[in-house]
Amino acid sequence: MSGGVAFVPDDFVVPRELVTDAFRLEPLRPEHNVGDYQAWISSIEHIRSTPGFAGLSWPRPMTLEDNLEDLQQHASDFAARSGFTYTVLAGTEIVGCVYIYPLEDAAEGARARSWVRVERAELDVSLHDAVSAWLREAWPFTRISYAPRR
Repeated sequence: MSGGVAFVPDDFVVPRELVTDAFRLEPLRPEHNVGDYQAWISSIEHIRSTPGFAGLSWPRPMTLEDNLEDLQQHASDFAARSGFTYTVLAGTEIVGCVYIYPLEDAAEGARARSWVRVERAELDVSLHDAVSAWLREAWPFTRISYAPRR
């Protein structure tokens, strides 16, 4: 919430998935812990170099148990409608993540970030493009901040 305004309207039906020919997004849940951990722990430097992640405290080395706590928090945010995190799957493999949270500056709107594991770097631009269109077409945000890709 920012300024007492709900992040999404109470009557907004939050999308449960985004499906493309190359990947599928579904809500990130604790049961994704092992695959999620393997995806990002192998790609820390790649994620840090991804637009939108410079200067953030994550990713940083963590234990699998610490990651589970993070996933539980993301699931809690999703249930509370205060933030929405999706895992990115190519087939059954977790290859990235998309985060949709309120803008930091108290303005109405969303801040989106996404990353893909280094071995699937070719998906970064198509993920960004698909999520950008999805945010414009299926979500109620009047303003979206999402670091552009080259």
